[in-house]
Amino acid sequence: MNSLFHEMHMQRRILLLVGSALCGTVALGAQQPAATPNPVAKSEAKPAPKISKEEVALRAQAKITEDAAKATALAAVPGATVKSSELEKEKGKLIWSFDLAAPGKKGTEEVHVDAMTGKVIAKEHEDAKAEKAEAKAEKAEKKPNTSPKKP
Repeated sequence: MNSLFHEMHMQRRILLLVGSALCGTVALGAQQPAATPNPVAKSEAKPAPKISKEEVALRAQAKITEDAAKATALAAVPGATVKSSELEKEKGKLIWSFDLAAPGKKGTEEVHVDAMTGKVIAKEHEDAKAEKAEAKAEKAEKKPNTSPKKP
């Protein structure tokens, strides 16, 4: 009888221990923070700008990063914001070109930063008419020559 009592008492202790362990696991699991969602909603996330193969090759040559050049351009036009930027060869020189919107001014402030030295090499204000003319000239410049070749 004594051994039967011991056996039942031991089974009760085991059940209590297992039950306590399970309750503790459930309680701890309830305290785990839920997975945090991505703080930037997909609709708010900006896709990476598409960069041409040509610009990738130019970036490999540039000693000044786009971010460093952007900071220089913005310092040249206080309070401005960047409308667009590109890395290009102009007159044989590798430059970062920034179109900036300056507060209180119509048109665009165009700032060129030398991609090798980080110095501002040109800064000019363009009105809407000048911007359109420049865009048209750039488009014509990038257009491949499709005229037939003479034998």
